[in-house]
Amino acid sequence: MADDKLLSVDEALARVLAGVTRLGEEEVPLAKALGRTLAADLVSRRTQPPVAVSAMDGYALRAADLSAPGARLTRVGESAAGHGYGAPLGAGETVRIFTGAPVPEGADTILLQEDATIDAAGVGAASPPPAGRHIRPRGLDFREGDAAFFSGTRLGPSELALAAAINHPQLAVARRPRVALIASGDELVPPGAEPGPSQIIACNGYAVAAIAETAGAEVVDLGIFRDDIAELEMGFALAREQRADILVTLGGASVGDHDLLRPALARQGMTLDFWRIAMRPGKPLIHGMLGETRILGLPGNPVAAIVCALVFLAPLIRALQGDPRAGADESEAAIAGAPLKPNKGRRDFMRARLGRDAEGRLVATPEPLQDSSLLTELVRSQALLIRDAGAPAVEAGGACRVLRLPGAFVGGS
Repeated sequence: MADDKLLSVDEALARVLAGVTRLGEEEVPLAKALGRTLAADLVSRRTQPPVAVSAMDGYALRAADLSAPGARLTRVGESAAGHGYGAPLGAGETVRIFTGAPVPEGADTILLQEDATIDAAGVGAASPPPAGRHIRPRGLDFREGDAAFFSGTRLGPSELALAAAINHPQLAVARRPRVALIASGDELVPPGAEPGPSQIIACNGYAVAAIAETAGAEVVDLGIFRDDIAELEMGFALAREQRADILVTLGGASVGDHDLLRPALARQGMTLDFWRIAMRPGKPLIHGMLGETRILGLPGNPVAAIVCALVFLAPLIRALQGDPRAGADESEAAIAGAPLKPNKGRRDFMRARLGRDAEGRLVATPEPLQDSSLLTELVRSQALLIRDAGAPAVEAGGACRVLRLPGAFVGGS
């Protein structure tokens, strides 16, 4: 039986994530693994560097051989990356060496080429380098058998580079959750259409799809459905045909005469968990199960839909891929750039611009208009300033917390 009370955001998120397990796994080529989540620990298959190598261009030598004033060494060869000097270094000898080249056996330091003195007597230096200078020892980066990544790691550019370096051309990754989107409302028309006098362009799906894909999902947009129970049921049938792990509906989540989503889902056998949350924007949000498909019914107002997708949908997608940090608090400390009024009974997510003060501290200044239909204010913002239910007033310069919006950049951050 669903709760009719207003759930806190934290309780609602906990219920959305309750019992979620990884969907399964598949093997993908390394080149196709960006943004995927590892399904198994990844162990290094090699040691890097495989031998001691030079960190600079110069001369490989024994530090003791240049310790006497005016000492000169005989150049006996060269060591380059991929083409090392193949013999041990003898007393009084040096080898020209380049960055990344193997250090010859017997050498214990690198004399920088700009510090070397070259004359007819050989190679010398006004200030000889100490032993160990500019040498990268074998295994400095990683060693064979080291655990490079753990299951649940999200793979970004740096992770892909390391996976390649430890010699894994194929990776076991979590299967992408399949998300089906349904927009509902007689007032909606697609971009490019000519809206009627009381119609608007459907826009929520593009933002929600982007949030879902960024979190790692595969998205199928099933289009716009009228405010008609039979038509909505056709949309649910399409979602089942697409084998959706999550069905996300946009609009119709409230209790008005034309909000038919809940009764349509109930006719299909949905088990309703909750449908009201103590948050602003985003109070009406449906969560339940329709067979094996998870249901998230997002509000129709654009900003409310986007905020709910960030707070609930993205963590659910990450959890279905085995991310151990799905649902973790990703907010960060900031200071208020303007006075904040006391908050009432719902957690508020206020659109805010970010900047830095003279001390380099992150400053969040809320936009003057916070209506949940206003996309322009969201585009101008870099973060959501979070005000907990019952929070007292905060003066300008007081402490607050913010959740950065995807893609937001703040100079100096």
